Amino acid sequence: MGALLSPAFGTVIWASIAFIVVLLLMRRMAWGPILKALNDREESITAALNEAEKARQEMATLSDENERLLKEARKERDSILTEARETATQMVAEARAKAQAEADRDLANARDAIAVERKAAVAELKAEVASLSIDIAERLMRQQLERNDEQQQLVNKLIDESPLN
Repeated sequence: MGALLSPAFGTVIWASIAFIVVLLLMRRMAWGPILKALNDREESITAALNEAEKARQEMATLSDENERLLKEARKERDSILTEARETATQMVAEARAKAQAEADRDLANARDAIAVERKAAVAELKAEVASLSIDIAERLMRQQLERNDEQQQLVNKLIDESPLN
């Protein structure tokens, strides 16, 4: 049982050499970059904390300035609102009078325009009906038809082809 617990001298030496090689490789390739990354992170956190403190101080200063500006703006707003109410009352009265006069004038103009358009539409409709009647009569006269049912079919066909449908 003693042989199982005591390792061979060569094994101990080779294991120690392997451990030292791994330790040196770790120091060179891992610990250096890890420590550098930690230092960089610590510096960035410190810088961020400093910037946050500066921003907090600036916000406190801006808050005081904003309060002062708000008080001035409220005073100015109140005076402007008073003037605006007075002006609005005058303008509404004037606008009502102008609007009523303009509405009466526009209504009269619209009635006149409607009458003119109605006359023009009736005249155009009469001209179109006359033109269609002449066109149908002309087509009927051109054809020589023997029977009454053929004439009726032609009239129905011409009516279906007319642009009024």
